[in-house]
Amino acid sequence: MKTQELLDRYCSRLIAIERCAALTKETYRLEIKRFLEFIEAENTALKSVDATFLAKYLVMRKDVDNIDSRSTAKAVSALRSFFRFAFDERLVNDNPAVVLESPKRRASLPEVLDNKTIEDLFGNIDTETTKGCRDRCLFELIYSAGLRVSEAVGLNIKDIDIKSKIAKVKGKGNKERIVLFGEEAATHIKQYLDSSRPKLAGSVNKSHALFISRSGERLSRKGIWKNYAKYAAIAGTSSHLHTLRHSFATALLKGGADLRTVQELLGHADLSTTQIYTHVDTALLREKHRRYLPKLKTAGM
Repeated sequence: MKTQELLDRYCSRLIAIERCAALTKETYRLEIKRFLEFIEAENTALKSVDATFLAKYLVMRKDVDNIDSRSTAKAVSALRSFFRFAFDERLVNDNPAVVLESPKRRASLPEVLDNKTIEDLFGNIDTETTKGCRDRCLFELIYSAGLRVSEAVGLNIKDIDIKSKIAKVKGKGNKERIVLFGEEAATHIKQYLDSSRPKLAGSVNKSHALFISRSGERLSRKGIWKNYAKYAAIAGTSSHLHTLRHSFATALLKGGADLRTVQELLGHADLSTTQIYTHVDTALLREKHRRYLPKLKTAGM
């Protein structure tokens, strides 16, 4: 069976049987494509692949592609999924991926931005231009509502209610939820819809997408990341767009919001995912404690 045909059949299974989200399917497809290319380069048949060969592949990914533990874990998940498919399709006699172990992720606290940094970042965006007006609106909404990039990309005009300051978004697994946004975001959304978006859309554009590119098409995740990185570089701050979502969650908790509320607003399926932000708040408190009381030995707190 040719590589492309094998990939197509595998991806069909991901959607029909494993019911993977579109982003997961694409991540797995790219990983297995790399793996099949590696098999071919090593002149090895799929039926001959064993656990040692899989370990060799993962070492190659680390050494050549310089992937971290998070990406390694995704590669392991993709291999497990692919070999379940291969075994069910009788393309292999056993499943060598069952013995693979995902690397333990190093616990790390998400980076957050303080209010002044966010104000400086947004303030560098020239809202007098069509593109700048759109970008200010986009990033204000992402921060104000704590959106994932994919959720912002998927928004349509009808999903936004400026008067009520609410939006309907589709999160992971296509789960819908209602999010809230503030007055500042509402102001920029209105400005964008009144002036900037019509110019981007042109006279014949039929797109229902809220955020569109200069060609009138739905703005892509890649385009959003690229634009944010440019503004972040000017402001001298983090170029990771997801930092805005982290900052949103941390600000809510610092303001007195309970974990369940933050979990609902962020669209987390598990409360344990939201709990990491309590550690962020603790870390900020420790830093302030050390800064203002330097003579105290607080390192062991």
